Amino acid sequence: MANQSRYVEIANLVAAEIADRPAGTRVASEHEIAARFGVGRAAARAAVQELESRLLVRRTRGAGTFVNRPIDYVLSQAKSPSMHETIRQAGSTPRTVVRDVRPLPLTGSLAARLERPEGSPAHLLIRQSYIDGLLSGWTNEWIPTDVLPEVSTAVHAVESLDAILRQMCGAQPVRAWCRVSYTLPEPDIAANLETESGRPVWLVESLSRDLRTGRALMCSSTWSRPDSTRIIVEMDGPWKQPEGTEHGRHADT
Repeated sequence: MANQSRYVEIANLVAAEIADRPAGTRVASEHEIAARFGVGRAAARAAVQELESRLLVRRTRGAGTFVNRPIDYVLSQAKSPSMHETIRQAGSTPRTVVRDVRPLPLTGSLAARLERPEGSPAHLLIRQSYIDGLLSGWTNEWIPTDVLPEVSTAVHAVESLDAILRQMCGAQPVRAWCRVSYTLPEPDIAANLETESGRPVWLVESLSRDLRTGRALMCSSTWSRPDSTRIIVEMDGPWKQPEGTEHGRHADT
């Protein structure tokens, strides 16, 4: 009982010390905590695990332990579907890293969701995202080539896909459809998120349209670490198709 109360006491002390430190600030290691408080490695490890369970710190393989500040990630039709803008509005700093860009013919549910014929050419953009320097998500994005013929050069110059669609395509992206689930990731996704495959993560699937024409612009699947984001869904009502557009007959469900 004394050992149990000691690690909690240590966790409380460290929590108070890092309360005002910004996300991404390095925190003492288990070895440093053990030396400072005169406890064994097991008690120091238990203290750090306690801080992790409170979402106050994040351990990164090969890098150390850092202050963690989960953000409220708001999904709303009234807000831009831009990941970068959503993170900035939450008061944090976004960053994305392109992991792959490849041509991919649309088939099955992807073709139906993007309202293109089977086999239509598209780009698959795969990116890793960071919030305040800490790994937060893994995203697969599909963009038909009739929307954006060249993706690779653009995404290496400008991180925000929303900004690219606005600047290069003259589009006004809006979130038309969205589904949020809490699910166990596949082993490769878990590895990309640097988490255990037995730990659930957020999965956000969405479709963006052009506000003016109603044309489907892109769809995406994003797996997010729950220690980096708290998903907030604002119910704005059904997406309304602009009158007189050719896609007005389609309904998103």
